[in-house]
Amino acid sequence: MTILDLNGNWELRDADGALLCPVKVPGSVISGLYAAGKTAHPYYRENEYAARELFWKDYQFVRRFAVDEAMLADSALTLVCEGLDTLAQIFVNGKALASTDNMHRTYRFSVKEYLQSGWNEICIVFHSVLRFIEQYPYQENKTVQYVPCGAMKGNQLVRKAHSMFGWDWGPQLVDAGIWRSIYIEGTKTIRIEDVRIRQLHEKDGSVRVRAAVTLAGAEKLAQNQAVSGAMNHKTLGQAGIAVTVTLAEPNYGQVSAPFVESAAMCHDDSEGMPVYEAEMTVQIPKLWWPNGYGEQPLYVLTVSVELNGERVQCVAKTIGLRTLTVSQEADAWGNEFAFMINGVKIFAKGANYIPEDAVYPWIDEKRIDYLLKCCARAHFNCVRVWGGGYYPSDAFYDLCDRYGLIVWQDLMYACNVYDVTDDFAATVRQETLDNVRRIRHHASLGLWCGNNEIESAWHHWGDFQKETAYLRADYIKLFEDILPRTVREADDVTFYWHSSPSSGGCFDDPDSDRRGDVHYWDVWHGQKPFSDYQKYFFRFCSEFGFQSFPCLKTVETFTQEADRNIFSKVMESHQKNDSANGKMLYYLSENFRYPKDFKSLLYVTQVLQGMAIKSGVDHWRRNRGRCMGTLYWQLNDNWPVASWAGIDYYGRWKALHYMAAKFYAPVAVSIQKTQDFVSVFLANETFAEKQCSVVLRVRDLGFHVRAAWTKEARAGALGACELLRCSMDDMPFGQRDGGTAECMAEDPCSLFLEAEVTLSDGTVLRDVDTFVPYKHMELPKPHFMTAAKEAEDCFEITVQSDVFAPFVEMDFADADVIFSDNFFTVTSEKPVTVRLDKCDILRGSFADAADLNARLVFVSVAGTY
Repeated sequence: MTILDLNGNWELRDADGALLCPVKVPGSVISGLYAAGKTAHPYYRENEYAARELFWKDYQFVRRFAVDEAMLADSALTLVCEGLDTLAQIFVNGKALASTDNMHRTYRFSVKEYLQSGWNEICIVFHSVLRFIEQYPYQENKTVQYVPCGAMKGNQLVRKAHSMFGWDWGPQLVDAGIWRSIYIEGTKTIRIEDVRIRQLHEKDGSVRVRAAVTLAGAEKLAQNQAVSGAMNHKTLGQAGIAVTVTLAEPNYGQVSAPFVESAAMCHDDSEGMPVYEAEMTVQIPKLWWPNGYGEQPLYVLTVSVELNGERVQCVAKTIGLRTLTVSQEADAWGNEFAFMINGVKIFAKGANYIPEDAVYPWIDEKRIDYLLKCCARAHFNCVRVWGGGYYPSDAFYDLCDRYGLIVWQDLMYACNVYDVTDDFAATVRQETLDNVRRIRHHASLGLWCGNNEIESAWHHWGDFQKETAYLRADYIKLFEDILPRTVREADDVTFYWHSSPSSGGCFDDPDSDRRGDVHYWDVWHGQKPFSDYQKYFFRFCSEFGFQSFPCLKTVETFTQEADRNIFSKVMESHQKNDSANGKMLYYLSENFRYPKDFKSLLYVTQVLQGMAIKSGVDHWRRNRGRCMGTLYWQLNDNWPVASWAGIDYYGRWKALHYMAAKFYAPVAVSIQKTQDFVSVFLANETFAEKQCSVVLRVRDLGFHVRAAWTKEARAGALGACELLRCSMDDMPFGQRDGGTAECMAEDPCSLFLEAEVTLSDGTVLRDVDTFVPYKHMELPKPHFMTAAKEAEDCFEITVQSDVFAPFVEMDFADADVIFSDNFFTVTSEKPVTVRLDKCDILRGSFADAADLNARLVFVSVAGTY
């Protein structure tokens, strides 16, 4: 096989063919214009809106390329377009080749008859999707009225990432271009059309790996060589075709593919192409486990095809040996919803992923790697690829395999009403086949999900009830028939879930708390208090969230100084959820005093966000078994914005992500406080029982212990248990009824709770809570004492405070780093030690430890008012 790479330097032209600027491919209109200095950055102030208007126009992407005689001699030449966004016409040497209408598909077009020896020209015209939507010919009784929050009307009418039309966290940047690789593939005779891998895990622990290899062109080659009979090992050999399948173990040994009986080894697929089957047995497999449960050994399955002794093509697939499904076993509360890996039911810990950028060519493997590595560092074992974005690149899934992150993979449909025409059905069927075949072999793939929130919307969202019965019927057609059937055709192994949330499809109580998954938004949209989480015992909570602002350094990238008020036009432009800034102020008023300045306000919203999500996760982890997973909304941003993200657009960790590293830790302590008692719980998501000592202290703001309770305890493997419980009547502020003067001496506004769990290996875990909201506490201003020392690969920083200091943030005005801990609470006079690995200095540098120490900036709650 010969590959002629067409990535690289192209020309971006207007609809009439006039040169606008050069553009690097993969690239887009925005990436090209911005790189050439032809447009301002779309994320600065309100530039989004001018950039949006660019896409009422058509654009051309043009380049010249050379083809030699040797390549023209190949029997087939195919133009492969891995990502065209979206409504495109392709011309080669002035001749119309094809049209496309789906950015999620990989297109393959025969171009042999269009090419010539020497120089050739390809021109791809991208037509305006905005004009297409404006002129869309709705069928009778199928005019769609619904518009998702923050999006543009009609975004669902074209197979383009919905969030490119805006969402309640993202800009309306309806970009266009060649957003993934493009190349010409030359084949002399045969080509590997598909490799489908299955695993059979035997009772003796061995694993049989089966590979079904579909060969395109083999049958024609056999006919040309007058080889008669059905395609099998013998006839393949007579045609000079040899297929070899090998499996490389983690220690780089080889397991060769033994031949099986010829009748089973080669057969025709549904399109008449021969399918070669091989099976290998791994007697002592190294199993793949999610992050926190074991290692992630990966095997490489290689398929090599030779023709008359010469290698024609080689394809490699990286796999992990494991069983992975979702258990819905009946139990006392209904039916569980639990990922089960290698026979073990685990508690899923993670968040919802959106594209890393609103301009897709700006997403590269380095950014993907950084984001997923941050997930693993915060003890995630799962990420959900949300259905309003795109199917990520191969690199994304490779990295999830490597970091042990189970992928909940939505198909790309979210919060919309679809007009399922014949053409729409045909293109989404092929889109599904393209992506399922590309992704299905990955060890990290945990489930396919048909859509985001659409079943629930048709069930009870008010605006959806205004849509016609014909469109409701189209939901059934698309999501209960076409898509699940197509997924099963390409992948009959991976668990399939019709929608999220859902109880199993067919509008059967999709928000049930007895089965399936739930999206819970009463905390935030319903303005319920954080304690509301504790009323619900969902089987799996796949969405819940709380907003915050990014830090000042991020806000400064898109504002002028005069814009830095949360109700300014620019700040509201970078807030896409209606009334959300007001919601943050409401929750702030319930918990904290009003901040003294803009920077303090940003900080307090981040603390609120972390507190909210921690409250939900702690509760559901305490009820492991009944609830078996939490995926909060959301992991990341696609531009600098106020949002639900725990990591902002520039990769800066908000308070939430630092807190997630604690509340998602394999072993995590939490305080549960009710009107009647205080309990200390330990969640143990490991295979080992934990012996521990627990102490619950009540301290005053000067660190003095006013009461304490201790206990020796143990926590079973893969579970959660209450280690210690104390009555509220035993608290040092006395009994609520008839308490003595002595026991009423302490004011709960001057006290806090500290739970400390010491494991048998010496690890110390802490959690902190208060008896009253922070706004009612008379928090003294802390004085921080710090010292830093330098080692070869890190800096070690010790922090002390003279008084109770909740949510201490460390930062630098002119550097970005990831600390081993941040937004921590100082509960005693003992120093807190924080490590800064030198590889985690993301921007900026430090001359030495003294320089670092001098530049440290501290913020805590008491300093915000």
